[in-house]
Amino acid sequence: MLHTFAIYVDNKPGVLNRVSSLFRRRAFNIESLTVGHTETPGLSRMTVVVDTDEYGARRLEAHLYKLVPVRRVEDITTTPSISRDLALIKVAATGEARTHVMQLVDVYRARIVDVSPESLVIETTGTEDKIDSLLEVLRPYGLVEMVRTGRVSMARGLTVPKKPQPVSQRPTDIGGDASSCSV
Repeated sequence: MLHTFAIYVDNKPGVLNRVSSLFRRRAFNIESLTVGHTETPGLSRMTVVVDTDEYGARRLEAHLYKLVPVRRVEDITTTPSISRDLALIKVAATGEARTHVMQLVDVYRARIVDVSPESLVIETTGTEDKIDSLLEVLRPYGLVEMVRTGRVSMARGLTVPKKPQPVSQRPTDIGGDASSCSV
């Protein structure tokens, strides 16, 4: 099952490397990773999507709290949330094909952000499925280049964020028998 973590970290050099190395050391493959500034100066938010079970998710959360630059970790997998991806797609389009591509862009509520004599650049946001669907209908026209951001997620409604915990009070107990875990 895909688990989505919102990880609040200090905005300092090397933090991304430390967090992603933790996933690598624990043999978890990161499906998606996005990082950006938050409303709090000096704090960044990482949205990390990982394919793991409930036990693995609890282990990851406990290990993340052990990293000094990590301020807060939220597993928002089961929380009602809004998730989006962003994609920029360059399509080869001239003449009649350009008209067809522009109509498809309208159907998918995407935008054309650049026009050149040989191509169009399309910007779209939405779920992974929506972007995949748009890619499939554009493929016959000739995909030249594409870039995607990965998932960003936010809990719905007004939630009161947990205060960052001092290192001495951060959760380390992952419950159950941990004899098969490596630390």
